[in-house]
Amino acid sequence: MTAAKQIATLKIQRGGVGEAARFERFEVPFEPGQSVLDGLRWLRAAADPTLAIRFSCINANACKECMIQLDGETVYACTARLEPREMTLTPLPNKKLLRDLVTEIASPSERFK
Repeated sequence: MTAAKQIATLKIQRGGVGEAARFERFEVPFEPGQSVLDGLRWLRAAADPTLAIRFSCINANACKECMIQLDGETVYACTARLEPREMTLTPLPNKKLLRDLVTEIASPSERFK
């Protein structure tokens, strides 16, 4: 007999500049030890490639790009643990929204011109 697969439900704020924010729910396969970023990457690859997320730790060894709000608390998606329950993901509230979970993270003085 095989155990029933567990599911994490990600309730994600969607929308961009000038759009009304809306929430969409997605079911993601859950396995112990996964991060929220693992769930978001699975979601983009398997269900919705239009979801805007930012991360670079896997590609460029850079950090702080995957910061989001998880159930109202600011976290790194790469270290926050995925759980088999509904988890609400929103962009950082104190940063300029670009789209979905992506906010402008560098100050104007730090950006290339």
